[in-house]
Amino acid sequence: MSAALDGRLALVTGAGRGIGAAVVTALVEEGARVVATDRDGDHVEAVADKHGDRVVARPLDVTDAAAVEALVAETERDLGPLDIAVNVAGVLRDAPVADLREEDWAVHFAVNTTGVFHVSRAASRRMAGRGRGSIVTVASNAGGIPRANLSAYAASKAAAVMFTKCLGLEVAGRGVRCNTVSPGSTMTDMQRALWTAGEEESSARRVIDGDLASYRTGIPLGRIADPADIADAVVFLASDRARHITMHDLYVDGGATLRA
Repeated sequence: MSAALDGRLALVTGAGRGIGAAVVTALVEEGARVVATDRDGDHVEAVADKHGDRVVARPLDVTDAAAVEALVAETERDLGPLDIAVNVAGVLRDAPVADLREEDWAVHFAVNTTGVFHVSRAASRRMAGRGRGSIVTVASNAGGIPRANLSAYAASKAAAVMFTKCLGLEVAGRGVRCNTVSPGSTMTDMQRALWTAGEEESSARRVIDGDLASYRTGIPLGRIADPADIADAVVFLASDRARHITMHDLYVDGGATLRA
């Protein structure tokens, strides 16, 4: 086991599956202890069970400010000072703007943006007081390039990126780094939900090849990301290997946006 994060304590939201679960695994492999949280308690318990006493599972709705504050306080009281916080919890409901319901718009911002605010505020207050810490928010490359039918998702992720940068500016002088990782298409349940049922292979091919009609580029590297690809970027930014990096938005999308 690498000692890059040996002795560090991390909090991960949205850890019940997909990228969040991969981040938990990557942190543990680097020596960290992890408090894994998710609104789905059963899924996050299953993730924790794979890692023994290195991971503690806790149910958490990131839209509930009081619950977030209570969990962070409990974590620091029972397990020690929090060194790393990773915001992964997110939702995606695709629809053209003309058909987008107000409740769908609201839930995107409640989870993808306000949830990031709740967790980052609670963590950064404590980290800044100690003069150290790292916060990483998982956003999306959709936050940096227009995507048809993803207006609410893209807008909420763009807001999360700018919030994280502003926070990073405020706490940089107190030793806390704040960065974002913006994945492209990644093989998760969220990605598969956008595909035609029973046509996973052809749907994946269309993502890789791109679609001129919807002004969507393909993926130059010729593959859809694995959650572990995103997790590796998160762990790098959380670690001392990135000690001089803050307010950075790292695209992990195989070149899909041509970094527009």
